[in-house]
Amino acid sequence: MSSIPSAATPNSTGSRFGGWFRRAAKSGMDALPMHLPVRLGGGDFTQTKAAPVRVLGFDQAMLWVVVALLAWGFVMVYSASIALGDNPRFARANYSQFFFVVRHGAFIAIAFVAGLLAFQVPMRIWERVAPWLFIISILLLVLVLVPHIGRVVNGARRWLPLGIMNFQPSELAKLAMVLYAASYMVRKMEIKERFFRAVAPMGIAVFVIGMLLLAEPDMGAFMVIAVIAMGILFLGGVNARMFFVIATLVVAAFALIIATSQFRRERIFAYLDPFSEEHALGKGYQLSHALIAIGRGEIFGVGLGGSVEKLHWLPEAHTDFLLAVLGEEFGLVGVMLIIVLFLWLTRRIMHIGRQAIALDRVFAGLTAQGVGIWIGFQAFINVGVNLGALPTKGLGLPLMSFGGSAMLMDLVALALVLRVDYENRVLMRGGRV
Repeated sequence: MSSIPSAATPNSTGSRFGGWFRRAAKSGMDALPMHLPVRLGGGDFTQTKAAPVRVLGFDQAMLWVVVALLAWGFVMVYSASIALGDNPRFARANYSQFFFVVRHGAFIAIAFVAGLLAFQVPMRIWERVAPWLFIISILLLVLVLVPHIGRVVNGARRWLPLGIMNFQPSELAKLAMVLYAASYMVRKMEIKERFFRAVAPMGIAVFVIGMLLLAEPDMGAFMVIAVIAMGILFLGGVNARMFFVIATLVVAAFALIIATSQFRRERIFAYLDPFSEEHALGKGYQLSHALIAIGRGEIFGVGLGGSVEKLHWLPEAHTDFLLAVLGEEFGLVGVMLIIVLFLWLTRRIMHIGRQAIALDRVFAGLTAQGVGIWIGFQAFINVGVNLGALPTKGLGLPLMSFGGSAMLMDLVALALVLRVDYENRVLMRGGRV
């Protein structure tokens, strides 16, 4: 089979795709082992290979992996939170053993409906509303800092009470940054070789969000948003020298933030030696008990529901340290399976984004890849923290940890990825989106 000529127009490309699929349908083929055009920088076309994909609907394998993570997370939230009602810290709240798992199930249901609605919106509409969504996220980050409006939990002011749930604007800011950065790179593609005109406005946007997040404080969300912005800049084709300059500045900024904060310095020291007499009952308490839980699990775990650390020893066992309970109950096998699932999911999302770019849909492709960076990086940080490989940060495990705002934004973001994949398949069948 011959490949598509590099000078093909969009219309001729669509007709050729349509003709190929008509022939493929007759022969019972369901893959696309061919070359797709990729637009590079100045507008020239080259050829890149696209991996075989099914051409109807959307990526069902990806959907089932997401469902598997949601289901496993649902079971683990119940296991990790079942004893919280007996904890003296929550005596006034009088939690039942089903309190957190029922709320978690409700969050999943609400997020699922939101994801279905998000999937119905074409990517061209998301591109138009991206700047406005970014502005809304900034306004909400300001609003959460207003006294008597933002809700304070454990000394952090991060939530807006909405009755049925406490909404965390920093989660919306992650999605807004993905969409805004993708649309920004499309709009600035012609000047991406000029540092200040192409990169400085994005740097200012990240700086503003970063200052608002540090005021909450929420350095973990700031790190995720900074990595999303840098990743999309890099994938969008910013000059490599510019990128390494930006990366150096970002690393230096985070080092300065840590060096000037006694609280964050103590966390670093506790991470280096969590079992020391100085840190075991202080900043290293969570990490030391997470490591004890992981150690107790050994290879195959102590069995579902058999965790001891969740019985008032390990704080936030149903949120940030859910993986530690999972490691105790399912052992090394369970932890490795979670890592493999997130690796596969991230790789698949990045592939969908690359496929969209191959079809000359740069915004859709960068959006999907931005979601892949977000999910992959946050899962990497959470796994690293639970295993003691990284300093403690307040980031939950995507799709699994308890948290309404995170679940809502995670499923909306993944719905956008499935929308990108759906539109890719429509175009490859010769249709229009």
